[in-house]
Amino acid sequence: MPANKKHLTTSSWQRFAKISAGILGGYIISVLLHIALAYWLPNPEIVLITSVFTLYILWVTIIILSFLAKNGWKLWAIYLSISILLSIAIYFGKMYNPIN
Repeated sequence: MPANKKHLTTSSWQRFAKISAGILGGYIISVLLHIALAYWLPNPEIVLITSVFTLYILWVTIIILSFLAKNGWKLWAIYLSISILLSIAIYFGKMYNPIN
């Protein structure tokens, strides 16, 4: 059964923004989250070992969730702000909990 046309994105720029945010932004968020967890949790080795599997699960989830957004550019803004927050968490994690 084909999709109803009124629910599909008609703008190619919006479609590009959603796809690129899902693929690129989702991967960046997944990686930054796992690095931040490695700095803030007591056993960074375990986090990095399990990130091999959980990174892709989280990435696919973010890709799927990106298609639920109505505006791809707002989605990019949200993903960039999450990336900045995770980068700040990594910065302070390096300062307070350095991994040797």
